[in-house]
Amino acid sequence: MPSTRDLAAELGIARNTVLQVYEQLAEEGYVHAGVGRGTYVEDIRQDLLESVEDGAEGEPVAAQLEAKHDLSRRGRRLVSSLGFSNRQAGAFMPGVPDVREFPLKTWSRIQNRQWRSGPWDLMRYAPAGGYGPLRQAISDYLGSVRSVRSTAQQVVMTTGIHQGIDVAARLLCDPGDTVWVEEPAYWGVRNLLTSLGLRLVPIRVDEEGIWPGEAERVRPPRLIVVAPSHQYPLGMVMSLARRHMLLDYARQVSCWILEDDYDSEFRYNMRPLSSLQGMDEAGRVLYAGSFSKTLCPGLRVGFLVVPQALAGAFADSVAELYREGNMMTHAVLADFIREGHLGSHIRRMRRRYAERRACLIEEIHRHFGDALDVVGGETGLHLILALPDGVDDTLVVRDALQQGVVTRALSAYYAERANARPGLLLGYAGTTPDEIRPAFDTLARVVGAYL
Repeated sequence: MPSTRDLAAELGIARNTVLQVYEQLAEEGYVHAGVGRGTYVEDIRQDLLESVEDGAEGEPVAAQLEAKHDLSRRGRRLVSSLGFSNRQAGAFMPGVPDVREFPLKTWSRIQNRQWRSGPWDLMRYAPAGGYGPLRQAISDYLGSVRSVRSTAQQVVMTTGIHQGIDVAARLLCDPGDTVWVEEPAYWGVRNLLTSLGLRLVPIRVDEEGIWPGEAERVRPPRLIVVAPSHQYPLGMVMSLARRHMLLDYARQVSCWILEDDYDSEFRYNMRPLSSLQGMDEAGRVLYAGSFSKTLCPGLRVGFLVVPQALAGAFADSVAELYREGNMMTHAVLADFIREGHLGSHIRRMRRRYAERRACLIEEIHRHFGDALDVVGGETGLHLILALPDGVDDTLVVRDALQQGVVTRALSAYYAERANARPGLLLGYAGTTPDEIRPAFDTLARVVGAYL
């Protein structure tokens, strides 16, 4: 290569600039230099590509490299069954609270107080299990409103229910183990468990909840994932008799139950039911919850309540696998709960969502009378508009989206599509009555074209 002095003169730049470039090229292995011997380009050999080509038996090198970057079988399976949406707002996106109602002033006041106190410990990684005061606040809160029996040490912080289910499946199941999931069920849970190499068995639900038949019961699972307080997506509440059946079965066969309690705070005709975990005398139930529905999804704060015997292993494993942090948010949330703001916010939003639910049901009856059934609207943030057999609900969803209305097809939540019921999941929490009425006018026209 030219000397640094000659190249600087040729380019009309400072020699120091050229020196720095040459030094960087040498550091990265592109050139080598010796004192008084000049600078030479390195011979960057193609050993790797040559060895690939030699053993390729005629297959092009590019094709082999492309194959090496291909997804795994389970990766391809996951990508082929994605159900998430980049659109997370508007009528009638299910499962999304109204973040416009988030108590920003109260939250900011508490957060500013935390920052002023010199929060250096809150800026590090979290200890095993998570921020201690928040674990205690959650334990106290769940005991009073959900009848969950726990100590703070049994509460393990996560970034949401997805992560809670992920770590529970990793610690309690081996690849190939059987997991029972409700049929239908939330697609996100199915995809997560399948990606871990577990064998999923869909168990049908009826008006009382999950109901395994004799053929399923004789082959016990390792884990059962249920949402007893508000089945997703159909919305039924598991009966007391069915709860006792499930707990007795788990005790007899020594399997685990993961209780997904994602939005049971929003029950409109009566107070929320007690948790399944609170009825568990054998220590077989893990309780998963989050603040995604009660406050906002963007917080990414969830939790697991695990049996005492598992508490240490779960706390240590979450710290090892995920390196949790976010302690400033956790500190603010702990004060937010302890000072009573969470309870006040939930009560206020329950009234708001009840008004929106009533408005949506009124619009359904105005357009369709009693021709279409409303299913599962007593709890949560969505209801189902049942469609007649033979209607392709995926086409209805597609056409509605083209008109600017978001909804989800009920049939997409079934693992066994032959048994799927057609319908539309209509979320009402993030939409005001003034927004619901014109949006449903549009949706009604779309639905009407298929009736």
